Amino acid sequence: MAASSSSEKQVVLIGIDDSEQSTYALNWALDHFFPSPIFKLVLIHSRPTATSAVGFAGPVYAGAAEILPIVDSDLRKIAARVLETAKQLCFNKSVNDVTAEVVEGDPRNVLCDAVDKYRAAILVVGSHGYGAIKRAVLGSVSDYCAHHAHCTVMIVKKPKIKH
Repeated sequence: MAASSSSEKQVVLIGIDDSEQSTYALNWALDHFFPSPIFKLVLIHSRPTATSAVGFAGPVYAGAAEILPIVDSDLRKIAARVLETAKQLCFNKSVNDVTAEVVEGDPRNVLCDAVDKYRAAILVVGSHGYGAIKRAVLGSVSDYCAHHAHCTVMIVKKPKIKH
């Protein structure tokens, strides 16, 4: 995907969360792509809805109305911390031109939508290294993005430590 003008930078979009795999992927991308004359950095954090985080299914039980605002507040605090930590990592590596956004929803959809919104050239995601069963149950974000995002997808795996 060529940039439309020589001054327009291509977007490297990085999906971030509060996992060490995400932090590793962000650091890896910062070390390999930035600072850069050709790339612009966009960070996206997908925040679950309070109802999905609590796992309500079917009729909402009594007391849910009191719990949901508390859960929502916690999710907002986590999202703010994730963004702040990521921005600090960027700043520490002299990457100052960063767009960071929190979007509510399933990370698979959030990241693929963000690729389209920002016309990203590359999507970088960390790999949680789940086994086949857990991946089948949870649904791998990186697998989904690799098949559905309209750009190159780079899945950064943290090397396993050999004992």
